[in-house]
Amino acid sequence: MKNERAPLRSHEDLDAYRLAMNLLVRVQSLTQRLPKEERFELGSQMRRASRSIPANIAEGFAKRESTREFKHYMRTAMGSANEMETHLRIAAQLGYLAEPDLAELIDGYDHIGRQLNRLIANWRQF
Repeated sequence: MKNERAPLRSHEDLDAYRLAMNLLVRVQSLTQRLPKEERFELGSQMRRASRSIPANIAEGFAKRESTREFKHYMRTAMGSANEMETHLRIAAQLGYLAEPDLAELIDGYDHIGRQLNRLIANWRQF
């Protein structure tokens, strides 16, 4: 018996979107704990990058009839996931983020990147 997926009806059916939304909540909480002088600078960049991921996934899904546009938005989301990894490493280097939290968040954004790569490569199969 072949393992068949349920049809995708919404961007909310994508694992990458759901994971990005979960990580967004964690990043929001993290940025609220940053020192006052970093809440605007680093915190703002982290909030924007973390929000960009699910927003671009949703927009790309809405434009899925155009493979080119779909892939463009997925690549943009992937770029934001990579940006988040860098911001998280910066926060850890500056002592604002503990190693276990860093590892868990980096793993989450790396996982999103892999999921987005699979979507880009195999979009028509979904």
